[in-house]
Amino acid sequence: MHDPASVRQHLEALREAIREHQYKYYVENRPEISDAEYDALFRELLALEAAHPELVTPDSPTQRVGGEPATGFAPVEHLVPMLSLDNATSAEELREFDARLQRLLPGEPLTYVVEPKVDGLGVALLYERGVLVRGATRGDGRVGEDVTQNLRAIKSVPLRLRGPLAELARLEVRGEVYMPREAFVALNRQLEEEGQPPFANPRNAAAGSLRLLDPRLSARRPLDIFLYALSYAEPALPYTCHWDALQGLAAAGFKINPRRQRCATIEEVIAYCQALEAQRQALEYDADGVVVKVDRFALQQRLGATTHHPRWAIAFKFAAQQAVSRIKAIHISVGRTGALTPTAELEPVAIGGVTVSRASLHNEDEVRRKDVRVGDSVLVERAGDVIPQVVRVLLERRPVGTPPFVMPAHCPACGAAVYRPPGEVVVRCPNAACPAQLRERLLHYGSRRAMDIDGLGAAVVEQLVARGLVRDFADLYALDVPTLCTLERFATKSASNLVAAIARSRERGLARLLYALGIRHVGERVAALLARHYRTLDALMQAAAEELAQLPDIGPVIADSVSQFFAREENRRTLERLRAAGVRMEETAAAPAAGPLAGKVFVLTGTLPHLTRSQAQALITAAGGRVASAVSRKTDYVVAGADPGSKYQEALRLGIPILDEAALQRLLRGEA
Repeated sequence: MHDPASVRQHLEALREAIREHQYKYYVENRPEISDAEYDALFRELLALEAAHPELVTPDSPTQRVGGEPATGFAPVEHLVPMLSLDNATSAEELREFDARLQRLLPGEPLTYVVEPKVDGLGVALLYERGVLVRGATRGDGRVGEDVTQNLRAIKSVPLRLRGPLAELARLEVRGEVYMPREAFVALNRQLEEEGQPPFANPRNAAAGSLRLLDPRLSARRPLDIFLYALSYAEPALPYTCHWDALQGLAAAGFKINPRRQRCATIEEVIAYCQALEAQRQALEYDADGVVVKVDRFALQQRLGATTHHPRWAIAFKFAAQQAVSRIKAIHISVGRTGALTPTAELEPVAIGGVTVSRASLHNEDEVRRKDVRVGDSVLVERAGDVIPQVVRVLLERRPVGTPPFVMPAHCPACGAAVYRPPGEVVVRCPNAACPAQLRERLLHYGSRRAMDIDGLGAAVVEQLVARGLVRDFADLYALDVPTLCTLERFATKSASNLVAAIARSRERGLARLLYALGIRHVGERVAALLARHYRTLDALMQAAAEELAQLPDIGPVIADSVSQFFAREENRRTLERLRAAGVRMEETAAAPAAGPLAGKVFVLTGTLPHLTRSQAQALITAAGGRVASAVSRKTDYVVAGADPGSKYQEALRLGIPILDEAALQRLLRGEA
């Protein structure tokens, strides 16, 4: 794949797929692919961006942690970001990890701490003078959800600490909330007896239980927790290594995984990983791997982190588990962005202690590549122990005359003719008013970073759609208190609060409206860029795709997506109804004033000592400058921090001035 346009299209398709899976995994707790498959997509994106650094964009999943907090809980900003972990799937990759650290820390003896990677929900607990004051989910790694009351109900969470840690002014610890396997089986049995749908696996059960809006219901769920890190201490960390910190947490009253181990060499780490994988079914909880960490905090600090993961830790992922089943049917589901996804209905089969009755087929090309047909016997794997997938068809068992599967030409939900964009693998329904897309679109429209409609959660949207009260975004603005009071669990006060929240959303402005509409490839950054440039929706709608493509950081893929969205009559009708409902369609934020950086183009690379990437970008933009994703001869300055990478080398080659953070701050103040 050497054609620049093809590479760019493939990158955009990969990013879109990863963003969608992050949303399903982190926000909805309904992952549609396995961890192993998600990891493969992420690795492919990393490799492509490494080969084409000029195409890296600030909103790429590799430039952020990933995921978003769901609606219904107050947002909480973590004291220290909760980063993801890089993955290894073999002993050789663990040895490569060790060799990389040896190169970064020449002559330093390395000791590791290892423990099972419990498959649950990551949380951060904040204590002040030994008393629990707040508990939050991981969320997007920077901002999580306040679930303090639900965490307080877990008996293994101490409300007051013991020992030296209780004397600290502030202490933040990290842990994994999980549901033991036996408790999971009992809970599903109870749900089925009550006529409610069971959970797919213990992780989803833990996540769903911890995030119940009613803490009394959450308290009835059999949740537990292992603490795995001391992430922040004020005035200072009282330990010099992770192993001692774990012992200190245990002494303070926290539940620590008893299977943790200290390893003097990477070979000891590998032996531990292999032994635990052989014993995984004997564990009382689901574990999908082993977490490996450098022990000494001083070395952790020297190694630092990328925007995605710490360099001093890695997760060794266990191999997937497999079984044979038969495909009874292939169903097509329609997602928020109109993606048609084939899913195999299987004869129920036990894999790793869980009964599996469906498997993802991902997309049309994957079905064709594996030649999956209804009636086939297939090898099914729970890759990453989450969503099953079909590994291969057992052709020798195929019944004679079994017809090939054909993707439908029309959306199964609304009947609109589907289409497949050039260079993509996903077939899509283009109808924004498609009922199958409506629920997901409404949740996105009301989410915190879009129109921020507090109270418009999944349960409310489900009722509004099921009763036909809302058929598109504009119908939200016609809701009144008497109508909402007919919904389950709605009284006058809660109905009034939701009506008021919907009314406030009218004033969010063009940038957030564009993001809320769910236009493909238009995330927050692109929406803000379009809003700043065109200022009004009418001006944007009149712009041709060729004009849009000339804007900085837009390009032909995004331009075509925006142009096609506004060209569809049903989308125009929805926008006119929103206008009639009083939704503001002009940009409310002031245009960037002429400042000390007016007209200058910057590229950011590496980790700055005090500013995050987004903070530096905001400061540059506010001062009239523009931040580009790649270095070119049009670049005026490159701002470089620690571990700057290829952009730094390109700036040297082109003779572009390189600034550190202090020099950037001087420019921002207008100093020469």
